Amino acid sequence: MARKAAVFSCSECGSQSPKWLGRCPECNAWNSYGEEQLAPVLTASGAVPVAIGAIDGDTAPRISTDMAGLDRVLGGGLVFGGVTLVGGEPGIGKSTLLLQAAERLARDGIVLYVSGEESPRQIAIRARRLGTTSENIRLFAETSVERIIAVTESMKPVAVIVDSIQTVHTSASASTPGSVGQVRDSAGLLMTAAKRLNIPIFLIGHITKEGTIAGPKSLEHIVDTVLYFEGEKFQNYRVVRAYKNRFGPANEVAIFEMHDDGLHEVPNPSAALISQRSTAAGSAIVAALEGTRPLLIEVQALVSATHFPSPKRMAIGMDANRVSLLLAVLEKKNGGNFLLSDVYANLAGGLQIDEPAIDLGVVAALISSQRNVPIAHDVVVFGEVGLLGEIRSVSQADLRAREAAALGFRRVIMPQSNAAEIRADVDVVGVRRVDEFADVLFRKQ
Repeated sequence: MARKAAVFSCSECGSQSPKWLGRCPECNAWNSYGEEQLAPVLTASGAVPVAIGAIDGDTAPRISTDMAGLDRVLGGGLVFGGVTLVGGEPGIGKSTLLLQAAERLARDGIVLYVSGEESPRQIAIRARRLGTTSENIRLFAETSVERIIAVTESMKPVAVIVDSIQTVHTSASASTPGSVGQVRDSAGLLMTAAKRLNIPIFLIGHITKEGTIAGPKSLEHIVDTVLYFEGEKFQNYRVVRAYKNRFGPANEVAIFEMHDDGLHEVPNPSAALISQRSTAAGSAIVAALEGTRPLLIEVQALVSATHFPSPKRMAIGMDANRVSLLLAVLEKKNGGNFLLSDVYANLAGGLQIDEPAIDLGVVAALISSQRNVPIAHDVVVFGEVGLLGEIRSVSQADLRAREAAALGFRRVIMPQSNAAEIRADVDVVGVRRVDEFADVLFRKQ
């Protein structure tokens, strides 16, 4: 058994040092070191090597949460023995989502809901408001990982929810709950128990002010799936996005709407997102792809004369550096002049999109606002814009065009290299360069 000693661990990359360091030499993060106690060395578990050919390689069965959006993000449902980490802003709806999932999972057996932050009475008050009052949901106010695992072994539930991983602790570590060592060790024990007992476990994770899940980066490596809850607390829409998934596609999304009785999945996100679209200059509809789902989103831009020596640039819902790059391309290739203008760009609906196909939508909105000429109401655009002004092809062009056609759009402006792929019932307009895009955009049909 190893002698207990102090050690300092980086919360970002997990590297260790015998002394505190202001900056991590591995990942260059500042003030990321926290003190912990070295845990005793554990003995071997007794596992033996197994030939890969002797293992059943058939597709693992799934447990449906009966929430179509959540099942899709998980890759088709919960996997037996899978560990899912759910992170998001405080009050965004993480506990609400998992309570609703617990109600549906409880139809097949007991669901153990472990809370280290709220009392059973507090959870019950919220559960009554949501209508999640199944007798098979068992509330357990406990923070000891060993005790949680012991109760799980005795009850054999169909699923376990731990709210949150930062509040539980294990006696194998002398560090305080929420510290780097405790979060890592607690998650490791819960992961081992999930695999051994073949029970899916949800872990709710706090996030830092930078928006990343609190604790060591190794926490995200330990679990099988990482889901992020996105959206503004003061807006109705919530986006659940898979950033890591060992059992399905990453970057898959589900869009929910928050109501008094909980989260409701939005059946047609594109229609909801553009339901309040503007017909004024500076508005463009772009066909984006989130995971495997096409979304039509309104891009808004405002170009106005500046009163300051340095014009202001602001972007919401997209990469601000990407918008600055597109402005530079327009200056060089399209003859536009934005040097004396403040530029504001926004994705309506509170979504965060980072795929290159929205470039052409941003360009369309910028040109429309600068010229004060609205874009025709039946036009959808998508395409990546290169540094040399070329419009590059994107993936799943026909899927995007079909989504546009389904919502009544008749003309789609896209990269010329994608035009031959389209089978949807729309008028396809292919463009090769930014300098010809403006003429096509405002051309009368």
